[in-house]
Amino acid sequence: MEVSEPRLVLVFSGKRKSGKDYVTDLIQDRLGSDVCCILRLSGPLKQQYAEEHGLDLQQLLGPGPYKEQYRANMIGWGETRRHDDPGFFCRLATREACQPVWVVSDARRQTDLQFFCSEFPRQTQSVRVQSSEKTRKQRGWSFSTGVDDAESECGLDSGVEFDWIITNEADAPSLDEQLQPILKLAEEAVTSSRRRPPDDPVLVL
Repeated sequence: MEVSEPRLVLVFSGKRKSGKDYVTDLIQDRLGSDVCCILRLSGPLKQQYAEEHGLDLQQLLGPGPYKEQYRANMIGWGETRRHDDPGFFCRLATREACQPVWVVSDARRQTDLQFFCSEFPRQTQSVRVQSSEKTRKQRGWSFSTGVDDAESECGLDSGVEFDWIITNEADAPSLDEQLQPILKLAEEAVTSSRRRPPDDPVLVL
């Protein structure tokens, strides 16, 4: 599978209802979709799961109760796939990416981060979005056994020195202010990609 080499890869992680999607959507909105794409690792996972189990993909991709009733089983199914091939879903997510800035919105475990750090060591930066339990509960989160204590939620809670930490709380500095250094880094990567000829395609096996 051939993919164009990105100039910057921002790998985001965070607990459920921490606001990862909101923050990554904000980054893409600031940079523009012509230079920044959002890669959701859960997208190809859910597509493959839906195909194998005869489920409604659009409802699995949405935020409603349909997804929640299959979440625990889908996590177990995904773990089996990753055990056989740790980079399986990462490769699926990157297969159509062509913009210079990649934003991975939902890294959940060490193997997700390791894939991008291994394939794109110069370009990869890790970002953690954090919110308190109180704030997450206000956004609709409640603890679910088999989900919130599984590797898919806890795999990056420790053992990682993140390059950036974004605090998504009402009393924290504004997201625009916190994201300024990251946006500047992305803009520099875009400028660099326009000045230099594109790299040869990278072959991801």
